[in-house]
Amino acid sequence: MNTDFSILSTFLLFLFVIDPFGNIPILLSVMKGVPQKRQYAIVARDGVIGLVILVAFLYFGAQFMQLLHLETESISIAGGVVLFVIALKMIFPSVMAKEKNAVIEPFIVPISIPMLAGPSTLATLLVMVKSYPSDHGGLLVSVVCAWGVSVFVLMMAPMLNRLLKEKGLAALERLMGMLLLMMSVQMIVNGVRSLFTHTLSALS
Repeated sequence: MNTDFSILSTFLLFLFVIDPFGNIPILLSVMKGVPQKRQYAIVARDGVIGLVILVAFLYFGAQFMQLLHLETESISIAGGVVLFVIALKMIFPSVMAKEKNAVIEPFIVPISIPMLAGPSTLATLLVMVKSYPSDHGGLLVSVVCAWGVSVFVLMMAPMLNRLLKEKGLAALERLMGMLLLMMSVQMIVNGVRSLFTHTLSALS
């Protein structure tokens, strides 16, 4: 990671990882049969729950890493690898069967977890907390902004589906995947560079 913290770049990173546009088809499938006004209420409710999870992980993530004795370099490299795999899946999505229609309204799953506060988002948050331990305020702003945009996109899912169609959503997800791929490679490069620097310093 660069030593200079940027709210904008961190916001974009979280937004790409959450990938709200890629979640639209799943959301539409889960919400099928639910009145549109009720869909807004469900997304808003589960969105708040997702935000609570993200903020809790932001402020208690450092203690979690200390408990597991995790170093910044290892987390940065591991996080970069995870994001790399996610980006590849976004660029080259596998053909998956659509989920069956939901019989009851969704609650927490799948909107809060994993759409908003999934493993990849929490892993990225861990990397940021470890890399920028003194920038919790900026991280909070970035997380809240990315969360807000993601919830807004999910609320607009029916309209976006009509506007962009399936091919448009797929193209947008691939574009976000390309950007995330570049950011993941940079995370790995920064982690490896920092690891070698610390190793050389210890040997000298």
